[in-house]
Amino acid sequence: MENGNRFQFTPSKQQDNVSLLSATMSDFTYPKHAHEEYSIGLTLQGRQDFFCRGSFHKSSPGCVMLFNPEDVHDGHSGVEQDLEYVMLYIHPDEIYPLFQSLGYKQSSTLRLQNTLFDDAMLRHHVANMSQLLKTTSYTQIEYESSLYMLAQSLVNQHGSLDLAERRSRTDTLLFRAKEYIFANLHNDISIEDIANAAAMSKFHFIRLFRAQFGITPYQYVLNCRINHARKALQLGSNATLAALDSGFADISHLNRNFKKMFGMTPKQFQLQWSR
Repeated sequence: MENGNRFQFTPSKQQDNVSLLSATMSDFTYPKHAHEEYSIGLTLQGRQDFFCRGSFHKSSPGCVMLFNPEDVHDGHSGVEQDLEYVMLYIHPDEIYPLFQSLGYKQSSTLRLQNTLFDDAMLRHHVANMSQLLKTTSYTQIEYESSLYMLAQSLVNQHGSLDLAERRSRTDTLLFRAKEYIFANLHNDISIEDIANAAAMSKFHFIRLFRAQFGITPYQYVLNCRINHARKALQLGSNATLAALDSGFADISHLNRNFKKMFGMTPKQFQLQWSR
């Protein structure tokens, strides 16, 4: 966390499914990656430049960034001034019941159409939720109310309902590939192994996968392994065991890749999480 780059993770007192990142970045660059949570950020100072869903975006102070689950994105400071922002990570399991209470079906996934918002109400609720998690003096009902108001603001931002659609053959085969990856993260799998699981030739599979998800199969596997290790660390797992169970060659292999995504080592992350 040298060179003015500072990252602080704060878990919710109530749920492991909700956490907050408070970050200051000078020369740190996020590689392409994705989260299984909704990632909702507020730029406080400087400007965050990033690529997501086929477009480049510039988030100035007061702008809210929204990444749906599995939205591939990167990010870096876009000006000489240090970038300062907060990012809420909210797992779908935690927020789906709130979407349901606002009129959505249980099997539906709310996906926001836009990635960058300049909306006073949404900005207020992101800031309020962030400030709440930074303190230790809040009640269960205060936490639930803050999360509900944030969910309502998201729905009001013209969220589109991603209803279950009939899958094409390609969608089905790529979904099968993702299932194979999740089931074999701890193994030393190859791209050819994954392509075989999807009943495709290796290079045809690579082209289709990248076109569909905006990321290469290697990047996707690495991303899944880092997220799997992160969850193990949150549950108190030894970093070495977390590395091996997630498919990394050793702890050094995990350290290098974890720091690229989170700006800190697994040990530093775990110390912050367990406070």
